[in-house]
Amino acid sequence: MSKTPGQIALMAESGRLLASVFGYLDRLDLLGMSTLQVNDLVDKYITEELEARPASKGQYGFAYAMNTSRNEVVCHGVPSADDILRDGDLVNFDITLEKNGYIADSSKTYLIGEVSDQARQLARVTYEAMCEGISAVRPGARLGDIGHAIERHARAHGYSVVRDYCGHGIGREMHEPPEVLHWGKAGTGLTLREGMTFTIEPMLNQGKADVRTLRDGWTVVTCDGQLSAQFEHTVAVTREGVRVLTLRPEELHLSSVSA
Repeated sequence: MSKTPGQIALMAESGRLLASVFGYLDRLDLLGMSTLQVNDLVDKYITEELEARPASKGQYGFAYAMNTSRNEVVCHGVPSADDILRDGDLVNFDITLEKNGYIADSSKTYLIGEVSDQARQLARVTYEAMCEGISAVRPGARLGDIGHAIERHARAHGYSVVRDYCGHGIGREMHEPPEVLHWGKAGTGLTLREGMTFTIEPMLNQGKADVRTLRDGWTVVTCDGQLSAQFEHTVAVTREGVRVLTLRPEELHLSSVSA
């Protein structure tokens, strides 16, 4: 379950490359693009520019390089030529990348055009909740501390935490032990040890936490049709605390806990 310093260094390189994919997305004018167009650009960027592999492609039979989850879609949205990014949308891009045999996993919710204050706040609080979870990571802490920190922040702002999906261990495989719940009781669960690597990826809903899967077998939506947002990072437990392996250049506030 724990990784050696050499293995974590390889994961950090995958994470650095994945962060650059989001930098590439940040420079695109997403308004009016289809989610399939975005997928195809990301696929090409990963394979041709970064000489890496989009690890989601082919995983469990999924045919695309990324998940594209818009508005009421909670996660696992399937890229489509008919799914057009319009003014006021929220869309989460969830991308995994493998380089040198190790995988990094990260996601970011984008605001398309002029979004409502309510949508903007949901995205902001979801990002903050992920950061609260990351800040709880250190040797000797418990998995329940992460979930407790996330849920406390979400509830303080009136949002619900999706319980049907969770973070996960990661390394040579996309999904490894342990499961990292985004709710929980502080001081409970597995004790964190130096060298453990996993994702923290809370999904917060405007309304109730209940979700359902559409007929395509992938797309998960809120049951009440209200908005959902998600952010995700891959992290490693270090001797001093936590290192965010997929840290993006603009996230200087997280570098203080990423020694």
